[in-house]
Amino acid sequence: MRLIKDIKDNIINIPGWHTKRKIIVIESDDWGSIRMSSKEILNKLDKKGYIPKNDYYNRFDSLASEEDLNYLFETLLSVKDKNGNPATITANTIVANPDFRKIEESNYQEYHYEIFTDTLKKYPKHINSFNLWGQGMENKIFHPQFHGRDHVNISTWLQKLKRNDSITKIAFDHKLLGLRDSSNNKSRDYYFMRALDYVDINDLNIKVKTIVDGLNIFKSIFGYHSKSFIAPSYVWDDHIEKTLNKNGVEFIQGIRYQKKPIIGNKELINKIHFLGNKNKFEQIYLIRNAFFEPSLFNSNQVIDNTLNRINIAFKWKKPAIIGSHRLNYIGFINQENRDKNLILFKKLLKSIVKNWPEVEFMTSDQLGQLVKQ
Repeated sequence: MRLIKDIKDNIINIPGWHTKRKIIVIESDDWGSIRMSSKEILNKLDKKGYIPKNDYYNRFDSLASEEDLNYLFETLLSVKDKNGNPATITANTIVANPDFRKIEESNYQEYHYEIFTDTLKKYPKHINSFNLWGQGMENKIFHPQFHGRDHVNISTWLQKLKRNDSITKIAFDHKLLGLRDSSNNKSRDYYFMRALDYVDINDLNIKVKTIVDGLNIFKSIFGYHSKSFIAPSYVWDDHIEKTLNKNGVEFIQGIRYQKKPIIGNKELINKIHFLGNKNKFEQIYLIRNAFFEPSLFNSNQVIDNTLNRINIAFKWKKPAIIGSHRLNYIGFINQENRDKNLILFKKLLKSIVKNWPEVEFMTSDQLGQLVKQ
């Protein structure tokens, strides 16, 4: 099994753009988006059997508290690359969350949202969180890029709520997007996370409008246009790329497989990409070839696995683009989750600069510009 895995890891690094430089990019998704709202709600739902043991996102993930950000930033600042730059995270950001009160007042007929900075103000240890985002940006260790306006498929979510679907309603009443429904495991998206999936042209048009709106919100929050984008749950199509292109997005982050919706198809279509290839709009794909996800996988092997993939990438003269979701750094729900993972993260970063002293830390859009040139 390890041999097969190594073969696959080598294969994905063969085609595409190459460089002799040792470049590390850390891409982290879901910043700004809600997940579990409190430890008390987690315990309540867990006792009733709504949170499976392996539902790691609902068990660990939440909006990052001030403490979460301080500890993460301390870790990033603890290492420097050959140019004296600290490690940096490309923080792929969802800019809005559902306004549960207004949605309920509309009897689930209308979707309403609030900017994520307003959501932060409703959480007990998050009042100063966005100010810390600004400090991270100033120190060039935390670089927001666009992940979408919403991390929920609005149409399917509202349909379930209108039908008074029991599990969806329980989640909604606790200000959650979704809970795992064992009776619906074969659904295309039973968590409603695939925000840009669609079933017909009207649904597609709604998704396109959310992209334009979301990019405008991103600019108003951060003061600059996002040059890169990562689709929620890796689901998007050519219409989304065209819209992104019209609004200044030049680089598309992702994994090897794009999950592409097509009207009339019950299943999503897999489309393969490699680092540096372009679509018809001249946008460049940035493909993750390493992962650091200790909250999701065996933490005893996560450092070795990540270093092995970095080594393979460098062997093939590729930058190492490391996928690492927000939940790995969150302690607001479970402090142990954050604390043990930051120890591992620091070990990983120190191992990187020790094994490859010539390493350079970059953001996704910095790498994209290098590939473009």
